[in-house]
Amino acid sequence: MKVAARRGESAWDTARGAGYARTAAATRITRAARVAHSMRCALVALGAFGAASLACPASADELTGTLKKIHDDGVVVLGVREASIPFSYFDGTRTVGYSQAIALQIVDEIKKTLGLPQLKVHEVTVTSSNRTPMLLNNQIDLECGSTTHTVERENVAAFSNSFFQYAVRMIARKSSGITDFPDLASKTVVTTAGTSDERLLRRLNTEKHLNMRITSARDHAEAFTAVKDDRAVAFVMDEPIVYGFKSTDPHPEDFVVTGTPLGYEVYACMFRKGDEPLRTLVNGVIARGQLAGDAERLYNQWFTQPIPPRGINLNFPLSEQNRTLFAHPNDRALD
Repeated sequence: MKVAARRGESAWDTARGAGYARTAAATRITRAARVAHSMRCALVALGAFGAASLACPASADELTGTLKKIHDDGVVVLGVREASIPFSYFDGTRTVGYSQAIALQIVDEIKKTLGLPQLKVHEVTVTSSNRTPMLLNNQIDLECGSTTHTVERENVAAFSNSFFQYAVRMIARKSSGITDFPDLASKTVVTTAGTSDERLLRRLNTEKHLNMRITSARDHAEAFTAVKDDRAVAFVMDEPIVYGFKSTDPHPEDFVVTGTPLGYEVYACMFRKGDEPLRTLVNGVIARGQLAGDAERLYNQWFTQPIPPRGINLNFPLSEQNRTLFAHPNDRALD
């Protein structure tokens, strides 16, 4: 844009005036582009005739946080589990499960929001011990497995609306005679390292003076193996997890899930703190599914019907606590 000097105006004034003019013109163009983008979104929304969810792709300069990272990298990185049956586990071919299905619904919404239908999905296996450090180090973008939302964990990570509520109990050999937590006094007990259950178990041991010998396994499968090999009398963990191991064992009749619940907790997806755009997207996916009845159908698929790879049925009907959660989506920790 050429700006002629007025009489008595210095070359600097002339150049500065040209700069202002260019800036103003650029601003007008940017505003016009944003208005056009908004109008396109509005027209798409009007054409949706009340569709429950129809995201208009965000423009690149509007993106922040994890969504911007995913857009720039061209890939979303999911943290997945190997043996959190039936939430997130490897079935011999791929990662499947109740939580994994929710994670993939979120990925679909990210694709719509970014306007990237061919967005790549990369899975990284995480454990209870390393999932948070991997999130904070940007090695994963989102983790929807069997991670408990606790108040303490809110200091380092953010959590979505809860997608499952459960009790903390234990699995033991039926022949052991173990029926409740006082029976574990002076015995070797296993749990999974880095879990909220480990904290609850150690607190119980201290407060009730049970003198348990507590060992912390690397993952759930290793912990259950300790019970099977008689290296521990019980595996203390989330009730649905231990039901999963019992149901999928070649000899489920040899084990019992027992114990007065140590407490009730909730699972949620985990992502980085301060990322409001991602929080809004993830919570929208979970809440819509719960209120529309999709969450209950998904629950029945994984907890009351045969699941891969061996077609075992966990026979774990929907609890009243989960029914209430689905009716009132929220992101509150229970501890």
